[in-house]
Amino acid sequence: MGKKPTALTGALLAAAMMSAAACSGGGGGVTGEVAAAPSDPQGVSGEIKVLTQRTDLVQSGAMERYADEFNKVYPKVKVTFEGITDYEGEVKIRMNTREYGDVLLIPGAVAKNDYPKFFAPLGTSTELSKYRFSDKTEVGGKVYGIAQFGTVNGFVYNKALWKRAGIADWATTPQKFLSDLKAVKDQTGAVPYYTNFKDGWPLVQWTANVGSVSCDTQASSGLAGPVSPWAEGGELHTIDTLLHDVVKQGLAEKDPTTTNWEASKGLLAQGEIGSMMLGSWSITQMRQAAEDAGGSSSDIGFMPFPAQKDGAFCATVVSDYQQAVNVHSENKPAARAWIDWFTEKSGYAAAEGAVSAVKAAPLPDTLKDFVDNDVKLVERSEAGTGVVNDIDEAAEIGLNKPDYRQKLVDLARGVQKGSLEDFFADLNKRWDEAARSAGS
Repeated sequence: MGKKPTALTGALLAAAMMSAAACSGGGGGVTGEVAAAPSDPQGVSGEIKVLTQRTDLVQSGAMERYADEFNKVYPKVKVTFEGITDYEGEVKIRMNTREYGDVLLIPGAVAKNDYPKFFAPLGTSTELSKYRFSDKTEVGGKVYGIAQFGTVNGFVYNKALWKRAGIADWATTPQKFLSDLKAVKDQTGAVPYYTNFKDGWPLVQWTANVGSVSCDTQASSGLAGPVSPWAEGGELHTIDTLLHDVVKQGLAEKDPTTTNWEASKGLLAQGEIGSMMLGSWSITQMRQAAEDAGGSSSDIGFMPFPAQKDGAFCATVVSDYQQAVNVHSENKPAARAWIDWFTEKSGYAAAEGAVSAVKAAPLPDTLKDFVDNDVKLVERSEAGTGVVNDIDEAAEIGLNKPDYRQKLVDLARGVQKGSLEDFFADLNKRWDEAARSAGS
């Protein structure tokens, strides 16, 4: 599976999970027992099942190799894995029962306030303060999940291609980025930007840049109200205008309905595509694609969103899936031991070219250009996420779904009638009405 493992959201899945919480044993056997970090590895035993969406790593034996290393520290714990292709869809069904593994990734459809019904607390926010993103799963002062890793957002691009186009520096404004894309098209004949419209999920990556333009850790929480997010000067206005203009100016693929994610990796690696908006998790995949094509991994680069605050670039770093312990697990110490070891000692985040959830860990080599150019990483607060998601669902926009950006692309390429101003005005109207209703 080459696609990024992103937690899905949506009213349909949320409704299913609410039903599960009401009908299942999810609330039945809750004891509040903390899955505490064990102090003595020799005292931890039992068998645990780990659910994962990384079917590729299960099939290749990579997860078993991680388990072998884990057993050097915890020899009395047997770890088995189950890779699930439709992770969100299948796990939400299993959560109608008590049998949903010992360790699992928290499905995006589970309401935050329902975490205590399904997952064992891992400790207080103070006790887990060494980890990034702990506020994302905090309920009532207790933390219910630890992130596998974090991902930085930006544009993965073919550096060799951009050099051929005469571009030496990162664009500092959307306008300059558009002119750079035009140079790529005019000087090389390559497709400057690739939307991955058909697969859809890459369009959601644009939302993750909220916070990159303003360099504001509260940017996402700041959407929690009738704030007209697409008004002039707003981050979503800046972000979505850039995507619109890229397509409008003919700087993307000719027919977005025929895009193919797996094929796009090879096309970018070989210089037939100039850039794509993705998380930093994609860098290792693109570099591997370059080597597979007989090229050099050094041709693949990563640049921040084209905007600066006080003369500096910023880039959001957001959490991937959070690992949790099934509240019904009979081997909570062993499950917690796996989560801590996998997060801190396995090297998984570094292997994926991702940002470790451990705050003290160095950034991966894939982000060397960001370090060398003093790009500020913005770790967004998750405090207002629940309210923002509720408004988003009530407004039927879908910040974490591809639909509205697919409509934006269709508008830009002339398939859908109307103006960008009217499109943004409609989004603002729906958002503000939903926010006022939620607040009444």
